[in-house]
Amino acid sequence: MTARATPYLNFDGNAREAMEFYQSIFGGTLDVTTFADLRRAQDARQEGLIAHAMLRGAAGVTLMGSDIPEEYEPGGSFSVALGGDEADLTAYWDGLSAGGTVTVPFARSPWGALHGQCVDKYGTSWLVNVTTTRPRSAAEPS
Repeated sequence: MTARATPYLNFDGNAREAMEFYQSIFGGTLDVTTFADLRRAQDARQEGLIAHAMLRGAAGVTLMGSDIPEEYEPGGSFSVALGGDEADLTAYWDGLSAGGTVTVPFARSPWGALHGQCVDKYGTSWLVNVTTTRPRSAAEPS
């Protein structure tokens, strides 16, 4: 049996905007279902809100999300971790940290990887860890 963990992100009325932002970074396809599509809107204000969204990124990143305005609390005790040895992760870092708050600058870590942490402009915490197979040069910080 194979199991896969997929982050399910909650938003305060801006899930569509946030998920489209993530799609602009990760590429792929985004499927969106509104409360109106499911005939579950309790009032006109909820009709355009997202009941469920799923992004299947071009390089294997999968994210899900929805609007939960009555229960929404920013932040939380989680972070989404991205790791690998692909140069694309540097571009992901640039996109995710733009307009957000960098909590650990993206730089060479003691374990040799490029590593950074940020909270994006939608309140999601990210850890990006780019492993490398090339040896560190004497000019690079340790």
